[in-house]
Amino acid sequence: MKRIDHFSYELGAADCFCEMVRAGVKKLALAHPCDTKAERDAFLPEFEKLCGEYGVKMYVEDDPFLSDLFPISMNKGKFNAIFYQEDSVLEEYLSLKAEKRLAWETGSYTPEKRRDIAWRYGKLLSYTDEGIERLLAGNQEKE
Repeated sequence: MKRIDHFSYELGAADCFCEMVRAGVKKLALAHPCDTKAERDAFLPEFEKLCGEYGVKMYVEDDPFLSDLFPISMNKGKFNAIFYQEDSVLEEYLSLKAEKRLAWETGSYTPEKRRDIAWRYGKLLSYTDEGIERLLAGNQEKE
């Protein structure tokens, strides 16, 4: 069986995410997180080509959005690229991140607020209610 190199695999995943955003299946999609900025940056020229092919946009993320939706180790200290089509979707993502940061800084990041933010993040990623519930219930590695 032929082995696929890491770069090609990650690029193929990003291609799929861009296609889903273009088709309206997802409002927002995340490339796979990279351990270093240099690793992520090596993908950017290819990601830009994909965005051009699919008519989507990319946001380069150096400050990952951490929520109870995913295990903390999946994104903490990682670097990513985010694909979207509508500017309002990116604005919603950045606003949700800012809301979480403010709640954290003011001590109002209660269990209810944590769940609400994670839930809205899941909806922004176009996950179903059942999918969000499954991710939240299965995450044993929270902030």
